[in-house]
Amino acid sequence: MSVDAAMRIVFVGESLIDFTAAGGLAFQGHVGGALANSAVAAARLGVPTGFVTQLSTDLFGERLMERFTRDGIDTRFVLRSDAPSTLAFVERTPTSNRYAFYMQGTADTLWAPAELPELPDSCRWLHFGSISLLHDPAATRIGEFVEAQRGRRLVLFDPNARPSLIRDPVDWRRRCGRWLAAADLVKMSDEDAQMLAPGRPLADVALDCLRHGPRAVVITRGAEGATLYRPGEAPLDVAPPPTRVVDTIGAGDTFAAGLTVALLEHGVESTEALASLPTAQWLQVLRFAAAAAALNCMREGADPPRRGEVDALLGT
Repeated sequence: MSVDAAMRIVFVGESLIDFTAAGGLAFQGHVGGALANSAVAAARLGVPTGFVTQLSTDLFGERLMERFTRDGIDTRFVLRSDAPSTLAFVERTPTSNRYAFYMQGTADTLWAPAELPELPDSCRWLHFGSISLLHDPAATRIGEFVEAQRGRRLVLFDPNARPSLIRDPVDWRRRCGRWLAAADLVKMSDEDAQMLAPGRPLADVALDCLRHGPRAVVITRGAEGATLYRPGEAPLDVAPPPTRVVDTIGAGDTFAAGLTVALLEHGVESTEALASLPTAQWLQVLRFAAAAAALNCMREGADPPRRGEVDALLGT
């Protein structure tokens, strides 16, 4: 895919290196970061994609830029800095992953341009969320950037919470209200939902989110699939295709990208189109996103699939 193609989706947030291990200290490095993973996924799924972040000029930053360039991501809005790259160490366990982040004074957390990026009119979706919202000055500036896009393009918010990084859960939940109000579509995991509202049923959490203004909320539940919630409509469930899971890193990020790619293909480029999308088309969107996420889980690290792989899995 050529970076000269008209940008359709843009992602703003962190970009880092994931070092993964199943035990011990034999870590393997992978390009990572929730928004970076989603940007790679969207590009590989065939949609012209842009990324907004700040990369270090260190060796890790160079690897990140190489990956974005190789996958055809438009990097015109990527700033460079002498600050170090954010690093994440991930220990895989049979049931979940343990994370240790090193992001004090790193390039992506210091993203604070004097002038916010001016996105092209061709860009119809903006994604934000995750740990990029936990460190200033980037968190504040990203919030301002997202709010400046309201009414100009659709916004997807993915909390992608990391409890070990949230120093004040009460304050984080309060700020989530503002982020939810800036979004048209919310994608969150069941773990995000429990962080947002501990002990409450997922359906209640989704309905609370909808009251802030989003037109739809999708909650993923790992191997159990995902559920779509819309105002005045019955929940819609989708199960993932059967796959052999190797690693779940990046699955949710790939799912989020798959949602937007499929929604664009169904002509969803406005809040009105999102709100009126028929259930049958939503089911196709969810199945596409679930298939993309499942394929990502079949290999180590965040390694989103190409479009042909998803089509083959879905039999299309």
